[in-house]
Amino acid sequence: MKNRLKFASIIAVFLFFFIGCAGSSNYMRLVPDQQASYLPSEDESVIIFMRPQTLGFAIQSTVFDISTDENMLVGIVSAKKKVAYKTMPGKHLFMVVGENADFMKADLDAGKTYYALVHPRMGVWKARFSLGPVSKNVNQNKLNSWLTTCKYTENTDGSYKWAEQHASNIQKMRVGYMKKWNNKPDSNKPMLNPEDGF
Repeated sequence: MKNRLKFASIIAVFLFFFIGCAGSSNYMRLVPDQQASYLPSEDESVIIFMRPQTLGFAIQSTVFDISTDENMLVGIVSAKKKVAYKTMPGKHLFMVVGENADFMKADLDAGKTYYALVHPRMGVWKARFSLGPVSKNVNQNKLNSWLTTCKYTENTDGSYKWAEQHASNIQKMRVGYMKKWNNKPDSNKPMLNPEDGF
């Protein structure tokens, strides 16, 4: 009986630690909500990338805007964190990198805010990630819960330097996984549509 209680206590502590942990990146800095730059101007669009889940909390997911030949850093999105990305309206392609790379298309209207989830799943050596567009029809309570769970972070000189130092590997991931992406039917490619903005 003692051994069972001891084992149950160890499991409970482990689960609390695993589920309750928020990730963090030394390259990003926390920003209080009231100071976060997440409201679009009339000629801008904003996407807020959120990662409310704690699965793979020790592994970072890095998001890039790859709408051009350049891999433009959006931010390193840790568990229970969010990053607001201001950009020009129109068509975009985003990439998230972990053990793998995955992609999401977006067609953005000016003056609107969009939301996307960074979904972790377990890979062979570390966490894999995918991007999930949040539809305009999302349950508002669920969206509010994600936004409350995640704290705003923003890039620093360190995050841009990290991206620069790893540019070659990032490009290899883009090229390699884009081949798989291109072979998918369009119906299996996640996309943020203009009407999904708020």
